[in-house]
Formats: sequence, C-alpha cells, structure tokens
Amino acid sequence: MFSGIVAAVGRITQLTPREAGFRLHVDAGRLNIDDVALGDSIAHNGVCLTVVAKEGGSFCVDVSPETLSCTVGLAEPGPVNLEKALRLSDVIGGHLVSGHVDGVGEVLRFDPVGDNRLLEIRAPKDIARYIARKGSIVVDGASLTTNAVNGTDFTINLIPHTLENTTLNRLHPGARVNLEVDLIARYCERLLNADSAA
Repeated sequence: MFSGIVAAVGRITQLTPREAGFRLHVDAGRLNIDDVALGDSIAHNGVCLTVVAKEGGSFCVDVSPETLSCTVGLAEPGPVNLEKALRLSDVIGGHLVSGHVDGVGEVLRFDPVGDNRLLEIRAPKDIARYIARKGSIVVDGASLTTNAVNGTDFTINLIPHTLENTTLNRLHPGARVNLEVDLIARYCERLLNADSAA
C-alpha cells in the first residue's frame, strides 16, 4: 500500500529487454533507498513494482507486458514519481493507494491560474463512475482531490508544491496519465452489488 504522497522524482535511465517485458534501471534521485531490500515495493508513476537489484542510489525493477499494456510512462527513459511502500507506523498524508492502475486518462487542459495550474483529465468511461467531486484520485502516483466532475471529465487544482515536487509540471493537453480511483468507492460498489453477483 501507498499514500500517493510522491517522495521524489527519479529517472528511468535504461531499459533492458527481457524474454517478456523490460528491466528498468532507475536513478532514485532524492529518494533514500538505504532501507530498501530486494523484494520491496516502490511505486513508479503510481505503478507498484518490485525491486530486484540495487546498487548505490539506483535500483532495478522488472515490468511485465501486462503492466506495459495498461499503463504509461514506463516504456522509455525519463522522469518518474517515486514512493516507497507504507509501513504501519507511517502517516497517511494522501489516501490509501494500492499501486494498481485502473486506467489511462488524457489531459484536456493544463491552464495557469496564478501560480497554480488547473488540470482537466478525461477518464476512461469504465472507471469514471468512481470519480466524485471533492473525492480522491491518483494521477501518475500523486494523491489529488477533484474540484469538479462532468461525465468522464474531471478537474484538479495543482498547487506550486505539487508542481515543484512531482512530474505533473510536465503535463500538457494530449498527455496520457495513469489513474487509480479511490479504493473505498470500488468496495462500496462491490458491497452494494453483492447480491447480483451471486
């Protein structure tokens, strides 16, 4: 589990092809990985991946074809939002995040509003029903609060701190982003529809 509070912006420096998928070589940037062991989980742009090698301030993770087929931002070198998995004693500054991407959204607007940015995203239709006004959503690994929802489109206000400490400052209309909806919304739907699933 994660909280959606991006700890550092790292960089995918190299992709090594494997029999299926890739091994990503990641420079951890400001993320302290001294306490990271092989087998630990680190979220990359909201995607939970397992550390398989580590050296100095860098580490490696393997990405399967399935993961590559339903996410963005992992198939080429470049910056990534990083967050280590939560410990039970950690503060949850965002919301409970599984690191399992529900769908890929498209950026419609990225407009300046003073020193903030108004971000509008179109979600895939099958997950849009889980997105609520003033609710939680994960965009490329960052826990954010929606301002408004209109059908499959929703808006978010990005403050300067978020823009300075994540990759979200690189967004533009047409960019694609990883989305994870609120876990509580999914479980509520499952409970409400439990009788029909029997």
